[in-house]
Amino acid sequence: MHLGEPQVMGILNVTPDSFYAGSRRQTESEIAARADQIMAEGGSIIDIGAFSTRPGAAIVSADEEMERMRYALVTVRKVQPDAVLSIDTFRPEVAKMAVEEFGAGIVNDVSEGNVNGAFGGVDPTNPQGNTVKDNDVYPAMFRMVAQLGVPYILMSVKPDLRSMMIAFAKEVQQLRDLGAKDIILDPGFGFGKTLEQNYSLLANLGKLREMQLPLLVGASRKSMIFRLFGTTPDGALNGTTVINTISMLQAGASILRVHDVKQCVEAVTIVKEMLKCADTSGK
Repeated sequence: MHLGEPQVMGILNVTPDSFYAGSRRQTESEIAARADQIMAEGGSIIDIGAFSTRPGAAIVSADEEMERMRYALVTVRKVQPDAVLSIDTFRPEVAKMAVEEFGAGIVNDVSEGNVNGAFGGVDPTNPQGNTVKDNDVYPAMFRMVAQLGVPYILMSVKPDLRSMMIAFAKEVQQLRDLGAKDIILDPGFGFGKTLEQNYSLLANLGKLREMQLPLLVGASRKSMIFRLFGTTPDGALNGTTVINTISMLQAGASILRVHDVKQCVEAVTIVKEMLKCADTSGK
């Protein structure tokens, strides 16, 4: 996949409790319809999640996440056999199953390599703290994606750009030491960050270009948008489009992870046309 221009990743949640109710899909027909919709509306990646990371969500065992994920993958592969699939998980065994059994092409890890599932909120296995352990042992997920040889989305749970870039530098080196090659950075909007920290990060997002790696932005319908307006995820589509547009223009975002594929594809098309015309304006 060429990341020289923004790709749109459509969200498919096979959970009963994801923060945006409109994204939840449970039955085979619902999952199939959502996969078809993502591709029909111009999405290039289907991101499948079977563990809700919203604050207060129910803790799901590895077995249950595996069962949900396998059920979804069987269905998606029936209707979209050639689609690029991204697996939204922090568990290496779930990533391994999806890649080896269903040919998933990307692992999207929202825990920054923490197998205990620290998403920047409360660690479900350790309510007293949620920091990613800082030691010399390579995280299990890092070892797994290197073994699988698939692209890896490394998402930060750090609160600010400085600590994020320090952590990214170490983690990217660990991944490369293990042989992982295709690394995509996700600043983790909404994970371990206050409202102000999210917008400070957005204002300085272009500085992540210094890492010289593709950037994924996933702000779709998140609380950084609807809390600003005193509304709910249902009222956050327009704000999502604004943030996606800023991310493309200011930081050259390579992947936009969204609930609303059609609207995001339209934003990408407008930005691409504008930049193309800007390149030729002096001729």
